[in-house]
Amino acid sequence: MEKQYPHADQQEGLPATGETNEEMTAGRYIATRISTLKPPMTKVKNPIGLLRLLNTQQWLFFFVAFIAWTWDAFDFFTVSLTVSDLAKDFGKTTKDITWGITLVLMFRSIGSIIFGIAADRYGRKWPFVINNILFIVLELGTGFCQTYKQFLAVRALFGIAMGGLYGNAAATALEDCPEEARGIISGMLQQGYAFGYLLAVVFARGLVGTTSHGWRPLFWFGACPPVLIIIFRLCLPETQAYRERQAVRESGSPSIGGTFIAEGKVALKRHWLLLTYMVLLMAGFNFMSHGSQDLYPTMLKNQYKFDANSVTITQVVANLGAITGGTIMGYCSTIFGRRFTIIVACVVGGALLYPYTFTSSKAVMAAAFFEQFCVQGAWGVIPIHLMELSPGAFRTFVVGTAYQLGNLASSASSTIEAQIGEQFPLPPAGKVKRYDYGKVICIFLGCVYVYVIILTLVGPEFKGRDMRVIHDEDMAEAMGTTLKEKRQDSEYADRIEHVS
Repeated sequence: MEKQYPHADQQEGLPATGETNEEMTAGRYIATRISTLKPPMTKVKNPIGLLRLLNTQQWLFFFVAFIAWTWDAFDFFTVSLTVSDLAKDFGKTTKDITWGITLVLMFRSIGSIIFGIAADRYGRKWPFVINNILFIVLELGTGFCQTYKQFLAVRALFGIAMGGLYGNAAATALEDCPEEARGIISGMLQQGYAFGYLLAVVFARGLVGTTSHGWRPLFWFGACPPVLIIIFRLCLPETQAYRERQAVRESGSPSIGGTFIAEGKVALKRHWLLLTYMVLLMAGFNFMSHGSQDLYPTMLKNQYKFDANSVTITQVVANLGAITGGTIMGYCSTIFGRRFTIIVACVVGGALLYPYTFTSSKAVMAAAFFEQFCVQGAWGVIPIHLMELSPGAFRTFVVGTAYQLGNLASSASSTIEAQIGEQFPLPPAGKVKRYDYGKVICIFLGCVYVYVIILTLVGPEFKGRDMRVIHDEDMAEAMGTTLKEKRQDSEYADRIEHVS
């Protein structure tokens, strides 16, 4: 007996009227935003029970994606943690060196487009491998840079390589993941970024300035783990979901490439508004993370006069909160829904802004832990939320590009906060100018939280969406048939059965 899957509107909790998203009026959609926010209270196993649902191959897919995403973060923060050393070596100001960070953020979108389309067309495996080969080359290249111009050029190229990884990692980890376990796996995957930051802090302490080569050993070391990541990925096949889709494309006409292009046209025609929404949502999320993190060490040091060790410890505690929050809230999203979980995390995070930004003693560590618990708790839902929203044929491209365009939009967060901070001067400490950055971060993040809450409230949710090609309406339309006809096609059924 054929298993029945709900329309997208039924997944949102709307009445089972059978109307599709295309038939739903704007007024009816708006009227359902509050009612669909009601937590479904899905009964799920405890976290350990959920993790046991994954088979060996699914665990391997998760681990290779997690490690790669962790090292993506490590590579990004190598510059952030060596700004002063780089400035001294190249004879430039701190502001000049931060262009190396800005260029990475600016060029990430190019990488997400190139590698995203490649992964959706040719598979997750080889674009992932090429991505990591570029990481090796460019990290080594950064370590051997002799001039400021060389440094900027290499980091710009690094932005392209770095931009291509997120969508691929999300697809690799989540495409084949059991539906019940998606939330917790999503939260665990996203926190690879916080874990990468912690590793960068640890290795920067051990490698920077401890040899005659100054900052360079950190970058040379950064080029080593991707070798192991590449070997790891080469030992694994393509995901089951991609292999099934490729099998269907092979049965299409006139060619695999022609079917892929047809899928793209259908996806753009049917989902352009949703794709726009995802970019706007990710802009808010990236403003939330950058706004809460980028200028925070400066606030602790400049405004509250924390020493270097206290700043580092506070940052480590905050990232431990991030890792904890992302995992727990990802799990909760399976029970309470993706949108509801994000909104709750933002509301609680907003309530914690005052202690997070106005506590001048070391007690701020507790506030930092729970604030980042909320920020990254909301982020923990994002990988699976974006995967479920994305058109099946272009998951890697859409997830990666939405994320990176949002990153691009938020890349000026620290600059905006710094400029606003100049409007709130404090008594100087000797010759050092001081500003009320706490007030600025509090106001800025408050506005961002409101924006994210509103956008999440008005947006859709396809929790539990089946990611297999057999349930993909876009693929059916691209092949000039209906979903029912496609399921009944004997050649198609044989191909899927063979892949499974």
